[in-house]
Amino acid sequence: MWESFIKTVESVNSAINSCVWGWPTIILILGTGLLLTIRTRFLQIRKFGESLNTTIVPTFKSLGKKKQMDGRVRSISQFEAFSTAISGTVGTGNIIGVVAAILTGGPGAVLWMWISAFFGMVTNYAENVLGLYFRKKDSKGNLSGGAFYYIAYGLKWKWLAYIAAFFCAFAAIGMSGVQTNKISGALSEAYARATGVTDNAEIVKLIVGVIVAVLAGFIIIGGIRRIGKVASMLVPFMSLLFIILAIIAIGRNYFRIPEAFSLIFTKAFNFNAVGGGILGFTFATVIKKGMARGVFSNEAGLGSSVIAHSASETREPVKQGLWGVFEIFFDTFVICTLTALMFLTTYDVTTLEAGMDDSAMSMSMFSANFGGFGTATFSIILPLFAFTTIIAWSYYGEKAVEFFFGFMKEKNRRIPVIIFKVVYVVLIAVSAMIHSGLIWDISDTFNGLMALPNLICLVALSGLVAKITKNYFDRKKGLDVEPMLSAYPDMNEEFKQDIKAQVEE
Repeated sequence: MWESFIKTVESVNSAINSCVWGWPTIILILGTGLLLTIRTRFLQIRKFGESLNTTIVPTFKSLGKKKQMDGRVRSISQFEAFSTAISGTVGTGNIIGVVAAILTGGPGAVLWMWISAFFGMVTNYAENVLGLYFRKKDSKGNLSGGAFYYIAYGLKWKWLAYIAAFFCAFAAIGMSGVQTNKISGALSEAYARATGVTDNAEIVKLIVGVIVAVLAGFIIIGGIRRIGKVASMLVPFMSLLFIILAIIAIGRNYFRIPEAFSLIFTKAFNFNAVGGGILGFTFATVIKKGMARGVFSNEAGLGSSVIAHSASETREPVKQGLWGVFEIFFDTFVICTLTALMFLTTYDVTTLEAGMDDSAMSMSMFSANFGGFGTATFSIILPLFAFTTIIAWSYYGEKAVEFFFGFMKEKNRRIPVIIFKVVYVVLIAVSAMIHSGLIWDISDTFNGLMALPNLICLVALSGLVAKITKNYFDRKKGLDVEPMLSAYPDMNEEFKQDIKAQVEE
């Protein structure tokens, strides 16, 4: 009966997925990024240096320093907001997702990941700008924002905002499902390699799923502050460890780097089957896998990471928007590129066969370069990547449910949020047992459905993004213009006073 149910789900999802990830969505993602790039005058290039100087550089300089908050607005630091957002984006998609894209779409899929990320940098920037500009504050002083907020209060299409919130909640479940599935798959593979026992793989997966669910539940109950603190501790560690190992592995096979880049560029526009053991894939498949995995990895266009950014203490929408530029750059151009080069320099992809398990191949990539140490390290890195994504998306789903039931009184609104948290944690354990390919496809489908309302709104409000951007940089030049910090006059005035007080200090 379970197998019959799974086949039905697979059939229904396949039909929806083929529509959601058709050419219209791909054109909309690229078109939105292109429009925003033009309207902001290639901000991701012009202001990339500034995005570093106003975000990650001062953050490193301020490490260890305590900051006093005014207490009027309950928020988290810019770095904690960034860490929560980056923990939502830097996950299994950066390792296993890239490997899966290459196995199913060929090396050319990597180029389409880069293209989507280039435009995604300004798309994510725009999401953050609008998210902070239209965010709201509850009675306790908590700041909340996201795609559904700027759709509802910027575009003023509340019906579309509710649709976006609905799909966000399901996208959160789908995203966490992939992460847990990959943790259980990787650890069961590591267990099998260490013990030589392969018969009880399903039991190992279930045990892993339950453990992940319990740990995630503990952190999720603590809300955004606990999530932010955990993410800010884990993200730098796991990212640095992965970067070091990837560079060493690529360095060991440096003579294959030119060949790897050649495959990426020559196969990106390949209409024919790739030689060797890989099944033939069409030009459309290359783009689809590259774009879908790219969006899965960096989330630009989904309107998800902006939910974490909106809880930031910063009063300047553009300032947090610049974090979004760096976020996509780090996620795709650093982490995903290192994964792709590591895989392509380790294996001759023309000899690989279609249908190979992406989790097993990812682990083999580490073990081929570092032996038993690589297997052990992968078994640490992947769960950390995946776990931080799980807890970040729990917050995204929670805020979506909170918005969806916004018509209820604030106290009563906690009931559907609690129900969502319980369901979310339970499904974390269940997803450990689902077939790998199906869990990827379900997540892709909900990501696409979540992206559509957000992209429509970004196109409609692209002029406002350009206006807020100009306002910020005009003020930086010393021009006397009224700050555009919030769409609501009372909050705009409050934030103006906060900025003034910070300058006087």
